[in-house]
Amino acid sequence: MPIRLIAIDIDGTLLDPKFQISAANLEALNRAHTSGIEVALVTGRRHNFALPVANAIGFDVTLISSNGAVTRSSTGEHFHRDLLPAPVAQRLLRYMVGFRSNTVLTFDRDGKGAIVLETADELNLSIQRWLEKNSEWTEFIVPLEDALTEDPVQAMFCGNIPKMSAVQKMLLDCDFGNQFTVLRTQYDARNLCIVDILNQDCSKGHALQRWTEHRGIPRDQVMAIGDNFNDVEMLQFAGLPVLMANACDELKQNGWTLTLSNDESGVAYAINQVLNPE
Repeated sequence: MPIRLIAIDIDGTLLDPKFQISAANLEALNRAHTSGIEVALVTGRRHNFALPVANAIGFDVTLISSNGAVTRSSTGEHFHRDLLPAPVAQRLLRYMVGFRSNTVLTFDRDGKGAIVLETADELNLSIQRWLEKNSEWTEFIVPLEDALTEDPVQAMFCGNIPKMSAVQKMLLDCDFGNQFTVLRTQYDARNLCIVDILNQDCSKGHALQRWTEHRGIPRDQVMAIGDNFNDVEMLQFAGLPVLMANACDELKQNGWTLTLSNDESGVAYAINQVLNPE
């Protein structure tokens, strides 16, 4: 069946290692759009942090952000939010108190307070660039529990891979783990791991399924392109799952179609295979 929607991860997929969209990727996206194929960006980034990437494409796209928690158009039209209940977040903060210096809360707000943390000292060791680019949205609140005056989009833990492995183990051993979802994004070359905590059953895959059902597009007509562990549910949902060559070997064992790496315009290569199958 012809592809009617292409869902694309941003970091490590659409963006090259310099965090730019290559000319080849832009050209392929515009060819897909001209051919009548809908494009959705599906990312772990917050909506406002992903918006400049969406705007750079040059046409309106659906933006599924925060690993599936928020779905809006790039023009701001709201579709769905799947927030983490504040009582669950409160309990989580108490349970994970030993990792407080690695903890970030995000909220679906404009301006200061969209990102809340207690201290940036340890986070600067792992995500300094991200903190700098998000400084206008960042607020420091001690204790972090005081920030939970409304449901957050998510909680996240950031740090080196060994420390975040300890975070994941604690979360797996948690006696209320059925109340939230744990998603991992890992960059081995940077020794960086981000562990996102979202509402129960929230993921890129669930959000993409919700959107395609709304649009009346069967999964057989959906292509998804990703590179990391937080893309797994999205790739499992899509009729045509495509994995970037820069993904880790563990993900390559799933048998998904491989494209080129993000520094070789792998998104353009995958799209062109759909537009020109011969």
